[in-house]
Amino acid sequence: MPLPHVVALGGGHGLYTSLRALRPVSESLTAVVTVADDGGSSGRLRAEFGVVQPGDLRMALSALCEDTEWGTTWRDVLQSRFVSDGDLDGHAVGNLLITALWEHTGDVVGGLDWVARLLRAQGRVLPLSDEPIEISAVVNGPSGATVVSGQVAVALAEGHIERLSLTPSAPHVPPATLESIATADMVVLGPGSWYTSVLTHFLVPDVHRALVVASPRAVLTLNISDEDIETRGMHRADEVEALRSLAPDFTPAVVLADAAEAVDGRLAEAVAEWGSQLIVAPLTAPDAIDRHDEAELSRQYAKACELVMASGSRVSG
Repeated sequence: MPLPHVVALGGGHGLYTSLRALRPVSESLTAVVTVADDGGSSGRLRAEFGVVQPGDLRMALSALCEDTEWGTTWRDVLQSRFVSDGDLDGHAVGNLLITALWEHTGDVVGGLDWVARLLRAQGRVLPLSDEPIEISAVVNGPSGATVVSGQVAVALAEGHIERLSLTPSAPHVPPATLESIATADMVVLGPGSWYTSVLTHFLVPDVHRALVVASPRAVLTLNISDEDIETRGMHRADEVEALRSLAPDFTPAVVLADAAEAVDGRLAEAVAEWGSQLIVAPLTAPDAIDRHDEAELSRQYAKACELVMASGSRVSG
């Protein structure tokens, strides 16, 4: 069976993990990155230059670097951060380079493609939107329902997230991003910060519609215990319900979960009611409690791909 063309959506370390796991089992790989981060170096650059947040884009580019001395050296340079008593303290080199290329080219997608060439990346990185976005949430906490704005604030808010919104409400999506979803043989969502990296995609109308069309080719990767501070204390079945509530017209073909998350049957019941197929495997890294095992995740993506292909959902020629 030919290897699939895959698009993976998310942000941060979760997307980095899925990209590394997908590389061995895909013919071509595209990352679509949330770009809602407003903390650290990314937040400072957004405030100063009005650019899309570069940090998660940098992470995705690093995940796709060529596995040679050239690629890994440039990856390490992009990921390194300045430590000083001056204004550069905390800035990631890659964030500065990406911002400089955007200033030079005037093109968000084109600038990312230039960085990909530098890394000899084995794939492409695209933004969810090519204009800055801010995520807000209604959080039901100890003091009742409050509105919290900004990715960092939403992630750290104490309480249950009840509703999400974006500013602007319908940000512009690059045509290349929509095309990547439309033409992929398999569309992978998650793992990652559930509300600010995974569900965010469904808040963008154009991408929401594209994902609904791609539902028969979609694979949802659930988090493992304590991996996501936004959903700490929640059951994985609750996360499924949060997605169903936000996007009732979306049903992925496959839901992939760690074996420890499915022992009580709640998740299996929720996924069956959704109309998806559940794959359960020991996905936790052997030396951690909050990180996916990259090799095992890769094997399960290959299995999920076989299920998607067998359903007749392949779109590429």
